[in-house]
Amino acid sequence: MPTLTVDGVEITVENGATILQACEEAGAEIPRFCYHERLSIAGNCRMCLVEMEKAPKLVASCAMPAGDGMVIHTNTEKVKNGREGAMEFLLINHPLDCPICDQGGECDLQDQSMTYGSGNSRYLEHKRAVKEKNMGPLVKTTMTRCIHCTRCVRFVTEVAGVDDLGALNRGENTEIVTYLEEALNSELSGNIIDLCPVGALTSKPYAFTARPWELRKTESIDVLDAVGANIRIDSKGQEVMRIMPRLNEHVNEEWLSDRSRFSYDGLKRQRLDTPYLRKDGKLQPVGWSEALTVVAEKLNDTDASKIAAIAGDLACAESMKALKDLMDAFEVANIDCRQDGAKLSAANRASYLFNTTIAGIEDADALLIVGSNPRVEASLVNARIRKRWKKGNFPVALIGEQVDLTYAHDYLGAGAATLQEVAGGKHSFADILKKAERPMIIVGQGALTRDDGEAVLALAKKIADDFGLVKEDWNGFNILHTAAARVAGLDLGFVPGDGGESVSGILDDAAAGEMDVVYLLGADEIDTAKLEKSFVIYQGSHGDAGAHVADVILPGAAYTEKDALWVNMEGRPQLGNQAVYPPGEAREDWTIIRALSEQAGKTLPYNTIGELRTKIVEAAPHLANVDQLTVADWGDFGKAGAPADGAFKNPIADNYLTNSISRASGIMAECSATFVAGSEEGTGTNG
Repeated sequence: MPTLTVDGVEITVENGATILQACEEAGAEIPRFCYHERLSIAGNCRMCLVEMEKAPKLVASCAMPAGDGMVIHTNTEKVKNGREGAMEFLLINHPLDCPICDQGGECDLQDQSMTYGSGNSRYLEHKRAVKEKNMGPLVKTTMTRCIHCTRCVRFVTEVAGVDDLGALNRGENTEIVTYLEEALNSELSGNIIDLCPVGALTSKPYAFTARPWELRKTESIDVLDAVGANIRIDSKGQEVMRIMPRLNEHVNEEWLSDRSRFSYDGLKRQRLDTPYLRKDGKLQPVGWSEALTVVAEKLNDTDASKIAAIAGDLACAESMKALKDLMDAFEVANIDCRQDGAKLSAANRASYLFNTTIAGIEDADALLIVGSNPRVEASLVNARIRKRWKKGNFPVALIGEQVDLTYAHDYLGAGAATLQEVAGGKHSFADILKKAERPMIIVGQGALTRDDGEAVLALAKKIADDFGLVKEDWNGFNILHTAAARVAGLDLGFVPGDGGESVSGILDDAAAGEMDVVYLLGADEIDTAKLEKSFVIYQGSHGDAGAHVADVILPGAAYTEKDALWVNMEGRPQLGNQAVYPPGEAREDWTIIRALSEQAGKTLPYNTIGELRTKIVEAAPHLANVDQLTVADWGDFGKAGAPADGAFKNPIADNYLTNSISRASGIMAECSATFVAGSEEGTGTNG
């Protein structure tokens, strides 16, 4: 490892480290625009100039490998003059429109020109103007401000895996464009807004709505998929203005999917803000007391075998625990959190976790994907897979729908017959898995929600057992979830009790008139037409499918409006924090259930969220380890049998309309029309 001296401080760095990285380890601050830790080195901006003894001129520290014995100076007069010159060139064509620029207040160019610029310019020529580009409904362009750092191009090409964005022409005529002048079609496109160091790329939905110093910033967790990305909610008054990613190396690094970033306008549309009761065939607003009284009387007057509860995909751990305790008090066994009918058992935790962990993907050396399109089901997991694939020696195979995953892979087949071939060692990819030291399999909901889901799960377990996917220091068996609530629900045992019905059984009984009361905790992704003969209690934040068939509506809080515990697909408990208050009469979900229990004479044994979380930890002790992973013991699961014929069908048809919040979002509706509907009609690019 090379040892060098930076401003009189001797520092030893890893082989392959750059001078810029060495300087930062030594405590020196190096300005930069084009350099980014997660992207390839471009060396465009020259702001990172430093002086190296015995070198004839200043060197670009981002592109120069650190060498043994180097002596670096970062604050000499020569360095100061070099940086002032580089800044002067960068500002030649940059417009002076900071007062109207959405980047104002959080702009790298503003900050660095103030710190490292000379304070005046010697150029009198007219500034160049560049026409705006249409990058779609999410990214607003003001390309006259562009300094050609190419961060956006490198991100889209290297991380997102889309070849739509690049630079045309040379010299002063260089422009960053989408080659075919079409919308930038990537599920991660919003990240180029964060990467842009100037105001060339900004958020189109956020444009001209707020300044950064006006916003209250709240750290929380995204729940619009099962990744559990760490986010920052920026709010102004009682309105969420934007959602940004937070750094978490174990989960989302510093990226965020477009659905998670831009669905925030759905938080103020189609909201349930007062209790409703169906009278004379129409839902009418009522007070909390009347609504809870009606529900309590209905529960007390109904036989336990004819009551059911279904938890939706956005439910937090606290609300599911409270609802399970209430159903237990009524001796109700018909409860389920597997809204999509996934054949997963709560008995063995390793059977439903992403055991390799998201960060652990980078250590794998072979991958089999079954019944999933991680690009839309878990975009940030897919980005990790692509990151590992780019390092080389990482064979990937897919069984299921044939899709563009953004990385090269072998397409093995469409359904369970191919999976049987691999499990029986009759397929060539079985040899690859056997020879790999750290192989992994990802089983998606497209393979598990079928009637033969248990048989498919058993085949996947057979592959894991027979081909060495599970070892003392490695577990390559993974379930890829699409619902943020699923792992917490399984951890807390929100599944049918003895003799209880699952979601499909509950719906069938309801359709036959044999399930009198159905409690929907934000459950919208079900066939609500089957509930017409039942008394439906809907508790949720949005007037979506479940609310349309409800007899009583209890307005709950969205994920930005409550303190809550979420467990991501790898089993990592994380705490979300309240950024704004729920609208109108809406309340936090667990408090509604607690009040209902008192009204029904089955008072639950907790009055505060702290007491409720104590009960959660009693039920699932590993949930006390917030932000940490608890390794699950490997055991028996699945049900051996012959899987049915037919292809695996991926669970997400429209990436932008997957939940009640996204469906209420005008931004997501525009994305769906641009990327999904457009591709189906042959007028756009493939979504």
